[in-house]
Amino acid sequence: MTDIWFYHLQRLPLESALPKLLELSLARDWTVVVQATSAARLDALDELLWSYSADSFLPHGSIKDGDPETQPIFLTLGPDNPNSADVRFFVENAELSPVLADPASAPTQRAILMFDGNDAAAVQAAREQWRRLKSDGHTLSYWRQSEDGKWEKQA
Repeated sequence: MTDIWFYHLQRLPLESALPKLLELSLARDWTVVVQATSAARLDALDELLWSYSADSFLPHGSIKDGDPETQPIFLTLGPDNPNSADVRFFVENAELSPVLADPASAPTQRAILMFDGNDAAAVQAAREQWRRLKSDGHTLSYWRQSEDGKWEKQA
């Protein structure tokens, strides 16, 4: 069964935390899917991954770029998994359950829900997903950012 991790963003926004986690995933030779819930967020992530660093970028694409199976990082709004992702990041309150229920969509190693701890609605949505996934028998881990922005496992 896929490991499920909840990342509680408290110190850094998604735009700072996600690229670092994507870099770590690629360093492990993992393929990645990032799932959002709006086209606007997907477009913003697309731009971010090209420009987050002055001396680097994260190779990625979406369905509009073609050849999705060759993308090391694939950006999507749905359950598609054309690059056979090892890890899947869920942002913007994207739902994990439908993806995890379908072996063709589920990542092989890890599913990570990233949520903004400064947004009460996002925190509530994450809690609801936690309860639902826990009752479905999944093993969950909860991580939050320390004062210096590092991830610490809390549960």
